[in-house]
Amino acid sequence: MLWLVIALSLFILQILIILIGEFRHPSKAMAWLFILFIVPVVGFVVYYFLAQEYRQRKKFKAKHPVNDLQQLDKRQKPLDYNVDEDMIVGWTEEPRLFTLLANIPGSLITRQNEVRVLTNAQTAYPAMLEAIESAERFVHFEFYIVRDDKTGRDFMNALVRKAREGVKVRCIFDGIGSYKLSDAYVAELRGAGCEVYFFLPAMIAFFDKRINYRNHRKIIVVDGKHGFLGGINIGDEYVGGDKKLGFWRDTHLAFSGDAVFLLQNTFLHDWHFVSGQRLADPDLYPEHHVESHKAVQIISSGPDAHWDAVLEMYFGAVTTAKKRIYITTPYFIPDPSLSMGLKTAATSGVDVRIIFPEVPDSRIVNHASLSYMEELMQAGVRFYAYQKGFIHAKVMIVDQLLATVGTANLDMRSFYNNFEINAVLFDRDSIRHLEADFLQDLKDSEELRLSEFEKRPRLQKAKEALARLLSPLM
Repeated sequence: MLWLVIALSLFILQILIILIGEFRHPSKAMAWLFILFIVPVVGFVVYYFLAQEYRQRKKFKAKHPVNDLQQLDKRQKPLDYNVDEDMIVGWTEEPRLFTLLANIPGSLITRQNEVRVLTNAQTAYPAMLEAIESAERFVHFEFYIVRDDKTGRDFMNALVRKAREGVKVRCIFDGIGSYKLSDAYVAELRGAGCEVYFFLPAMIAFFDKRINYRNHRKIIVVDGKHGFLGGINIGDEYVGGDKKLGFWRDTHLAFSGDAVFLLQNTFLHDWHFVSGQRLADPDLYPEHHVESHKAVQIISSGPDAHWDAVLEMYFGAVTTAKKRIYITTPYFIPDPSLSMGLKTAATSGVDVRIIFPEVPDSRIVNHASLSYMEELMQAGVRFYAYQKGFIHAKVMIVDQLLATVGTANLDMRSFYNNFEINAVLFDRDSIRHLEADFLQDLKDSEELRLSEFEKRPRLQKAKEALARLLSPLM
């Protein structure tokens, strides 16, 4: 009888630890409690290694070389980031939204930029390689996934060639996303003089209880003058090399101007974390001669920050919309507040359309995504299943106010667990380009009809319910 009392006491203690640890996110607490009830003890061990609150980790905070851009400006040459309100269409009409955006810590709105929307890897890869080939001083290269395949070798050869010419090449690869990357690939980079580090390699992350927190960013900065970010990693699948997924639809951005400094700042944070090196050379932020006045905001987010910056931006934009919200996302697992915002917008007459992949790359995530759709469709949100292949773009367009493109999916992993980076665009040309891409994607998609969707088999609904319960952990 005593052993039963001890076992019950330990079980209650485990429940209390989970409830206290996840008090900020009740949905995550419910998911972990479900796992604990299904597999007692084992579930708690998994929780212990995967779910420790990251922002409480002093070890990570101590490794940040720069806390904000004001401190960065004191170390580097002064940079003019001020934005005239009349340069951004809609600023005066939506002061609350733009005040919110302007107050996101470390995410200044820059005013002097040139922006190119790169639709698909077939356009993005040549632009990236051309920028790398033009490097004279340094290349900063950070990706979640890098493959040792033809595409990966093309980039490796370009980086090796520049390193041998005396260009400083610094690479960050995620320890889980790029865990299949061969030792030979990394050795060839290092042998040419490239510095290569992995962000939280699997074994280190596991024993340090941080394996659930991944660096999902995709950043290239060349000479402090050219920058790239978006949804595209480095691998053959992004040019249609995956036989199951086929054609790969994605969106990336190329920048020159002030926004590149913000990309650089994010890379330097990550570089200091993985390497311990503080890079404070003013030449990392060179003068540029971009005359275009396109306003851009770079928003970096991660579990180490006190703001869920990308979620704040999404929520603020959604609740401001008056006419339309267009979203493209490979994974749709919205935060409860964002789900309510989308339902409220659709109910009030806003045209809310969401494109997601018909053919998923993860069945359980797809089941979880489907579980959220019925209630949103009942509110008037329209969903479209992409038929041409796999759609991986992460794009949102709100009225003519703004559009955002980046690495963050519309799911709770991106909002709370991953290190992400998004760009918010305010110029009409970029918004029109993204809108044209979205309308083309609609033509390549089939709309889900509520009357048919409600007829899903009970087994399918059961799978969705189970996946939804676990979705805060995905």
